[in-house]
Amino acid sequence: MLSEWKEKEYIPPKQLLQLFIRGGFALTKVLLKNLSNLKNVRTERVPYTPPERMYDLPEYKEGMRYIKSEEKYLRPTLYCNPYGKEIIALANHLGAFEKEPYEYARDAFEFVKRKIILQIMPLDGVVATLKRGYGTCLHKISLLIALCRVAGIKARYKLYALSVIQQWYDTFIGTDPLMQEWYNALGYFMLHGEGEIYLDGKWFVADVGPTPERQAASSIPITKFGEDSIGIWAQAIPGSIMKVESLPLGLGVASKLLMEKISPGSVAKMNNNVLKQYREGKKILQEMGEEEYNKMARKGYKMPTIELEAKNIIFE
Repeated sequence: MLSEWKEKEYIPPKQLLQLFIRGGFALTKVLLKNLSNLKNVRTERVPYTPPERMYDLPEYKEGMRYIKSEEKYLRPTLYCNPYGKEIIALANHLGAFEKEPYEYARDAFEFVKRKIILQIMPLDGVVATLKRGYGTCLHKISLLIALCRVAGIKARYKLYALSVIQQWYDTFIGTDPLMQEWYNALGYFMLHGEGEIYLDGKWFVADVGPTPERQAASSIPITKFGEDSIGIWAQAIPGSIMKVESLPLGLGVASKLLMEKISPGSVAKMNNNVLKQYREGKKILQEMGEEEYNKMARKGYKMPTIELEAKNIIFE
């Protein structure tokens, strides 16, 4: 079992262990400092209604084509089972085996980017994400990776710690003192997930995390398939980038503990802010048109500089 875990990269790499240790240490300090308020934080009731799914699930039919393989980057991994009937049905609906691989991968990217709403919640599998219609960046990228693998296209994770532009700091952190203090103690978000899709002999980056609406609300370009978010709205902490076949063991338990036990009210606030950001961006795109907005946003755009070295959070 241990050899299989190593081969499939279930065991957290060194950078991720560093992130967990630093993040856990910083969170412990914040919690100890705020012991008197922790009970109130844990029991705070924040009104929150999850978003409705924006699409119908295609019907699965016997005999639908899919690729089953034990080859690296094609096989199932933690939280990413490409053989679920719902995954197979969606892959066929999106044109797997009918379109050229690049076209299919791009269309799968657009589906996940646009149709799955970002919401902070504990990690679970890709079928649950598809049925629900929302999840974290890790839920979303796992779904894209599954849609590629089931079509015989190799796909892997690109994980890293990141600092973000002010607009996204305000959305995720700014309204909650506990999360503010934790982020400020670290200087970065714990983990962000992109994907890399192997086509025509090279890896194409794919970040499905932000919907066009959220990018419009932040006055940043709408990112495309093959375009990295690094340099657009985020900056990776040097030395933290990991390219792996699987999400690691322990991540699901850690996310459940943090989001459900320690500070569920903080999570609800973040999710409400994301939904508000989505609505604001949707209005912008309806008024301007997506093509016109993106043309304007890209003209002379330059991401604000984030001084990482001054924060002493270099992993190299």
